[in-house]
Amino acid sequence: MSRKESYKEHLNDLMNEALEAGDEENLTKYLTLNSNLPGPRGNLELAEAFADVVKDYAGKEPQKLWNLCLKLTQFSLVEAPVNSPKEFLVFCGARGVGAIGASQATFQKAMSRLKELASDPRWRTREGVTMAIQNIIEKQPQKTLREIEGWIENNNWLAMRAVAAGVAEPALLKDKQTAKSAFELHKKIFAKIVVAQERKSAEFKTLKQGLGYSLSVVTYAIPREGFEYMRQLIDKQDAGVLWIVKENQKKNRLIKNFPKEVESIKKLLK
Repeated sequence: MSRKESYKEHLNDLMNEALEAGDEENLTKYLTLNSNLPGPRGNLELAEAFADVVKDYAGKEPQKLWNLCLKLTQFSLVEAPVNSPKEFLVFCGARGVGAIGASQATFQKAMSRLKELASDPRWRTREGVTMAIQNIIEKQPQKTLREIEGWIENNNWLAMRAVAAGVAEPALLKDKQTAKSAFELHKKIFAKIVVAQERKSAEFKTLKQGLGYSLSVVTYAIPREGFEYMRQLIDKQDAGVLWIVKENQKKNRLIKNFPKEVESIKKLLK
């Protein structure tokens, strides 16, 4: 039995207990004790197992399950600071919201909660949102992509970062329609960046860093459009945008598969 399967076996029993008795204490204790936090890397296999178990139970007890996952996401920064075991509960809660949100009945409220969590100051929580978005795209691609397009507004840089990172998943981009939608979402985000006056905030820098890899993932999926767009971005001579384009040329996915195109872009950047 793999480690993930072992986690799922334990989580199934604990989830049954939490939903039937309305007491999630043993479940949350198990998650925190096995969170690997504090530490450099949270227990992603356990979080994945939790999301799988939530998905399995989604058809049986949808409201109880929603209440449980929502409760996990509501631990504040004071209650669950960065790198604490309790932060892992928020991360798992976000993953659970994504697993539930893949169904039609809970889609809208799941996306609404994920949008709120996308602006959370804790980076692990934001990563949980990214993974949750990917889970929902997998089940309802075009509906989800249309929904997150609405997150690109009002200079909400962290929400935009969630959009860019959420669509930058190679497995999802094998579908050409999804890849084209992901590309269009990136273009809308860059359109916001080039007119932005405020660029010194931590939130803006977080978006920049995210785009420093996500554009390469989308370009790998649709190289002709991606490289042409990078050339257009270079023409804008915007310092922040140039930095993003330059960072993407360092990614092995482009260097190994499109060496000529990368060299062409590098020459334009000199």
